[in-house]
Amino acid sequence: MAHLTECYEGNPAIWLCERPKNPTNLIPAFKEHFISARLYGLDMNKTTKKQVPESQGVISGTVFLIILFLFIPVPFLGCFMGEQCRSFPHNEFVQLIGALLAICCMIFLGFADDVLNLRWRHKLLLPTMASLPLLMVYFTNFGNTVIVVPKPFRALLGMHLDLGILYYAYMGMLAVFCTNAINILAGINGIESGQALFISGSIIIFNVLELNGDYRDDHVFSLYFMIPFFFTTLALFYHNWYPSSVFVGDTFCYFAGMTFAVVGILGHFSKTMLLFFIPQVVNFIYSLPQLFHIVPCPRHRLPRLQADTGKLGMSYSKFKQKDLGKLGQLVLKVAEALWLLEVRRGQEGDDEFIECNNMTLINLVLKILGPIQERNLTAIMLLIQVLGSAIAFGIRYHLVRLFYDV
Repeated sequence: MAHLTECYEGNPAIWLCERPKNPTNLIPAFKEHFISARLYGLDMNKTTKKQVPESQGVISGTVFLIILFLFIPVPFLGCFMGEQCRSFPHNEFVQLIGALLAICCMIFLGFADDVLNLRWRHKLLLPTMASLPLLMVYFTNFGNTVIVVPKPFRALLGMHLDLGILYYAYMGMLAVFCTNAINILAGINGIESGQALFISGSIIIFNVLELNGDYRDDHVFSLYFMIPFFFTTLALFYHNWYPSSVFVGDTFCYFAGMTFAVVGILGHFSKTMLLFFIPQVVNFIYSLPQLFHIVPCPRHRLPRLQADTGKLGMSYSKFKQKDLGKLGQLVLKVAEALWLLEVRRGQEGDDEFIECNNMTLINLVLKILGPIQERNLTAIMLLIQVLGSAIAFGIRYHLVRLFYDV
């Protein structure tokens, strides 16, 4: 550490001072650099409050970009050699570059969020800005906003419906949802990188199954991104697994979400991609009352450590009853009647207070199963992710026949 301090304080050529002993093992090699830059956090679910480097998603994101930058000429080698194509496929090239630009913007904005600790309203604005290059590429290359109407609605709307600008609004909201859906299902070791790993694995399987279909090129394009994303995320997951030696930060959540949005939109399977987000959709719907402050929402909703047992239990939001509006009271009553919430009521001085568990899928699992060790809780959440993917494949290849002609 003395040598590291000397490097930062006395030597302007910092990169010469502290080189990783193993340049292929980037995440452990840069731990001290992030801690020295005060990019670290404390694991609230551990009794020992050790400094854990934050924002490690920027490392996996950087490696991902380097791989894709080096890969750019590969799909066009035949054209570069002047043998296999009559003219250069500019549309495909622009599509690849536009996708990389959107992901690159999202990594930059995600890292800015980690450093500046932005408010939640900014977390909605940043993905919207980063998705603009993606939407422009779609507009210039495809511009198709016509959808096939599901069978039950064809008598009213016809076989096809042109959504116009609403289709672009949908794609923009898709990018916002993908980036934030992973971010709000967080709080335990390995959950962010784990869910992204399983979603990308599911998309890869789907792409491979569709390679013999009519849209082969779209799925090949998706594989260009998903394969390197899967393996860079696998490396991050290894270090983020319990007990985490690194935290992924908002950078990774934004990076992962935008990558999924890119392949879903430009690969023309956005509806199928959303099916792989079933646990995230359930978590989002369950979280809506707190996200929209119908029910008071604390800054952190991660589970609460029970120091005597070492297990994680539900965390709670406590507030005065007078701070809860009529809609909030209705939500609590309905959720309590459906066994979705544990609500406690009491008196503190002259004020009546209400305490309810935070509305996240993790807390709901803890409500159903009781306190669980953190490692086992992460495994259960990832098992739910796998189950969600199995349901998604069932819907995509079987239930879809009820709605579309396939």
